[in-house]
Amino acid sequence: MTDALKRLSDEGVAIWLDDLSRKRITSGNLAELIDQQHVVGVTTNPSIFQKAISAGDGYEQQLTDLATRKVTVDEAIRMITTADVRDAADILRPVFDATEGQDGRVSIEVDPRLAHHTDATVAEAKQLAWLVDRPNTLIKIPATKAGLPAITEVIGKGISVNVTLIFSLERYRAVMDAYLAGLEKAKAAGLDLSKIYSVASFFVSRVDSEIDKRLDAIGTDEAKALKGKAALANARLAYEAYEEVFAGERWDALDKAHANKQRPLWASTGVKDPAYKDTLYVDDLVAPGTVNTMPEATLDATADHGQITGNTIAGTYEQARTELDAIGKLGISYDDVVQILEDEGVEKFEASWIDLLNSTEAELKRLAPSEG
Repeated sequence: MTDALKRLSDEGVAIWLDDLSRKRITSGNLAELIDQQHVVGVTTNPSIFQKAISAGDGYEQQLTDLATRKVTVDEAIRMITTADVRDAADILRPVFDATEGQDGRVSIEVDPRLAHHTDATVAEAKQLAWLVDRPNTLIKIPATKAGLPAITEVIGKGISVNVTLIFSLERYRAVMDAYLAGLEKAKAAGLDLSKIYSVASFFVSRVDSEIDKRLDAIGTDEAKALKGKAALANARLAYEAYEEVFAGERWDALDKAHANKQRPLWASTGVKDPAYKDTLYVDDLVAPGTVNTMPEATLDATADHGQITGNTIAGTYEQARTELDAIGKLGISYDDVVQILEDEGVEKFEASWIDLLNSTEAELKRLAPSEG
């Protein structure tokens, strides 16, 4: 079952699981995935936590204790989520040690309601790093315009970061610039750059979902022929940008100071259109120095029938440009698509967080000890 995952790993792709719950930790499932499915990292987001905590498995005792202490709902959520991340980080610690900090990572996101507030994002990132208190944590910061200076500031303080919700090539270049600026700040402050890590989460499937919808509305044969092309083209050109930035003079100076490259991470790799093969965004985005974070269904599908045939990004850049240009010539605005996707991404995570607040508040009230 694991041959395809091993081949993927051998090609230089780090396999991370895009899911976390207390049940996954306590049942031994996460340890099993690390041992048998080549999983070397975990990502979380507000939607994942909302689903896990709402399902309730394993949270009752902690919720009861928190209700007895009469903590606020915001504090309760942070206590619960950081406990899960801390425990997952401990399970992944051997991977972290074996890869000298490259993998064995667990990501936790700043409160999505802060996505458009730079200073609050920085403060929250520092607090999360302190709360989890594990060297193999990545703090997730969204790649909004307000998020960019926050990335620089947090990296500059020596905190490792997973930059999330990247959809456009222009924004991705700005993210890499923010990372390099952060490393330069850290270097000026005398910090050890070899201890600072980052990944840039470039979202994949949602690009096809939005552009395919618009191609369907056009309805011509030319439009239909371009369905399922945009997401891969966009991601492949992101990898081209990564190769350019981390081969330039600015990077060379940081490389000499033992800095780590900010790896591209393919996020949102679960296929949403059943017409496409369910391993599309794994099989066709293989290149060294990348991370692919998969929901469990995609991980299982790749293990079962993934077709890993070597590097599937090298040599694709001209074709990728041609495909995106053809989509643009049909009147579909790339800039409009990526802005909508960013806005929707922030809104979705914020809605999940609010759902989590509401359901946790209800549980705290239910479990609160009666007065007297």
